Amino acid sequence: MWSGILPAVTTKFTPDDALDHREMERCFGLLMDAGCDGLIVAGSLGEGPMLTHEEKLEVLKTARAVAGGKPVLLTVNEAATRDGAALARRAAAAGADGLMVVPSPIYHTDERETVDTLKAVAAAGGLPVMIYSNRVAYRVDVTVPVMEALAGDELFVAIKESSDDIRRTTEIINAFGDRFAVLTGVDNLAFEALVAGAVGWVAGLVTAFPRETVAILRLVKAGRLEEARAIYRWFRPLLDLDVSTYLVQNIKLAEAIEIGSNERVRMPRQPLQGERRAQVEKIVRAAIASRPELPAT
Repeated sequence: MWSGILPAVTTKFTPDDALDHREMERCFGLLMDAGCDGLIVAGSLGEGPMLTHEEKLEVLKTARAVAGGKPVLLTVNEAATRDGAALARRAAAAGADGLMVVPSPIYHTDERETVDTLKAVAAAGGLPVMIYSNRVAYRVDVTVPVMEALAGDELFVAIKESSDDIRRTTEIINAFGDRFAVLTGVDNLAFEALVAGAVGWVAGLVTAFPRETVAILRLVKAGRLEEARAIYRWFRPLLDLDVSTYLVQNIKLAEAIEIGSNERVRMPRQPLQGERRAQVEKIVRAAIASRPELPAT
């Protein structure tokens, strides 16, 4: 449950800004067909902060229907701890297999507040938790000392390591061994993190290029590093699109080009225009034109 490729899926909308469950079923199905190991809904890429609790639970239901028994996690990224706890309880009742929890996307908690918030949300849901550590986007760093304060709680089982410091993967493993499953959460550091010992990849560009993403992880696990590295080098310009203020628009445009989906986002976001759009289109189309043949894995 806590290893492999876990896509942070996009949320699909109809032209009138309702949830497009049919398109989500299709897109999630492509990920399952490619060999992904589960799904994570309502995260940053899934526009979670723009969704109501009811919408998040609806997306969870759709993902569970497609996942074929593979784990589906719901992201808790609420500003207030009590709201996060309320959502965690509802996620458990709705059948989520686990939670990915952001300490707070608005208020920058200190270490004590971070620990207490994570514990409160985990206790409310009673589900296994992947900690989401992303000091770049959310200004809250889940450091080794913070993880030491959580290590005695069996609900905390994994961490999505997105600190943008590749050394952190080794630091966590050195400190805790296999106590926490370490998954990389930065697309354009994924190969480096997997080689350093991360057991999984919470991926973004996977939603448009699932087979290439799965191939990299499987090749690394098999020790076939040169083959994995060749795919990763091809993939890097695309993976850089995940590390951007416009990651949602970037990746939805990639999905539109590669898998025939749409670019609809929820305001205040809007689809890319002008030079920024042209740059992303150029990157995506160049990658498609030079796509490598994938080895058997």
